[in-house]
Amino acid sequence: MSGIKPNFPSEWADEYPFLPQYKSLACGHAMSYLDEGEGHAVIMVHGNPTWSFYYRNVVKTLSDRYRCIVPDHIGCGLSDKPGEDEYAFTLEQRIQDLGELVDSLGIERFDLVVHDWGGAIGLGMALRRFDKLRRVMILNTAAFTDDRIPKRIAMCRWPFIGKFLVQGLNGFAWPATWMAVSKRKLPKAIKKAFLFPYAGWHNRTAVYRFVKDIPMDELHPSWATLKAVEKDLPRLRERDVAIMWGGQDFCFNG
Repeated sequence: MSGIKPNFPSEWADEYPFLPQYKSLACGHAMSYLDEGEGHAVIMVHGNPTWSFYYRNVVKTLSDRYRCIVPDHIGCGLSDKPGEDEYAFTLEQRIQDLGELVDSLGIERFDLVVHDWGGAIGLGMALRRFDKLRRVMILNTAAFTDDRIPKRIAMCRWPFIGKFLVQGLNGFAWPATWMAVSKRKLPKAIKKAFLFPYAGWHNRTAVYRFVKDIPMDELHPSWATLKAVEKDLPRLRERDVAIMWGGQDFCFNG
């Protein structure tokens, strides 16, 4: 592992003043992650199409009292961006990746913050290490199967058209910079920072594959993994859990 200063515009230095670390994983790719501060560990798991930049202000707030661990999923943020045939892009693989990182850091106990796909991934990892889990903060997410899917997301899953929309026209990450905001617009610099890792067709592979990895029936390769996470969710009654929910979320609408 080594710290490498991100190669992005200096205008974001104050927003993301961190030195990402890198962990080579068994999957053959390197995961970028933040490891800021000391003390009890707080692991923050992002969704699609965000990255560790999403939690930047939380890290700034907590890192004087806690050890903040914030990974970028493979294919996202500053992590490696493998091609279609170079990585599994499945829920099970992502749970294994996160678990491998957590185990390598020697964390004895941790709190967990999850959002969007981070719910299934983060809780999937934590429930397999339940004795180490202390508290959970749940943001808009889901870690269970459902037969409903928003039309906008379903469209991104259409054969050929969906791939062109998401990877070719950036029709998932770019709309998120304004569709996911209700009270005030994101400043242009912040929008650019969120989109920075996803410039070009290849760099949006994970964004598209996250959409494709939503399991809608038992034939989907991630169905069994998500069902296993769902089955274990009642164990969270044994832990302190807080939920903060954005009520205008068109996807996770409560």
